[in-house]
Amino acid sequence: MRDGDEPLVRRSSLRQQIADALRDEILTGRMQAGRHFTVRQIAETYGVSATPVREALVDLSAQGLLEVEQHRGFQVRRFTAADFHSLSEARALVVEASFNRMREQGICPLPAEGLASVRRRAEAAARAARVGDLDVLVGCDLRFWRELAGFGGNPHLVEFLDRVRTQAWIYAVPHLRALPDLTDLCWSEHVALVDAVAACDTAGTLRLTRASTAHTRALVERLAPARP
Repeated sequence: MRDGDEPLVRRSSLRQQIADALRDEILTGRMQAGRHFTVRQIAETYGVSATPVREALVDLSAQGLLEVEQHRGFQVRRFTAADFHSLSEARALVVEASFNRMREQGICPLPAEGLASVRRRAEAAARAARVGDLDVLVGCDLRFWRELAGFGGNPHLVEFLDRVRTQAWIYAVPHLRALPDLTDLCWSEHVALVDAVAACDTAGTLRLTRASTAHTRALVERLAPARP
């Protein structure tokens, strides 16, 4: 960084900003699984001190995205096919339980403001899936499921589901990037799911949720053998 230049990351909330930036790099596949790096390397990249970088890397390690290598630094975690299947199963079970809990507790109809927000997320995710914009899809899809799960009122479940879905995407993204065209390939029924939740249609909600899991599993299983 030249003298007088602004840091690549603003000085406020450095820890969270660095964690968010690195999380995005990992999610999009720009920081590939198995990549090694040190606190110093990341600090130099963002033009900041080592302390907030170290804190951010510890946070990402706690989220299961990085592995600490003693005396060497950090490594982007490698997720296996077995990990992906376990993550998909865990997410499906918790999502179904969350929707059933919402029904049993009578959390319906949903707040209009929150519903409008999650519908915007759904439309953006569906649009990205249809045109094959993977970077936009990953971000919108994560925000969509995070907001949808938030209707249940349990922040621990929201955090768990976000972590599991993030890890599943990290495994899937490299397989998807190997394809020349992702148009209409990924699951895109986000809006239909919002409609089902808004209508308190438990059966429709569960059907669409299961369809999402099955679609993604089948797609990744088909692509995984072709991955270098």
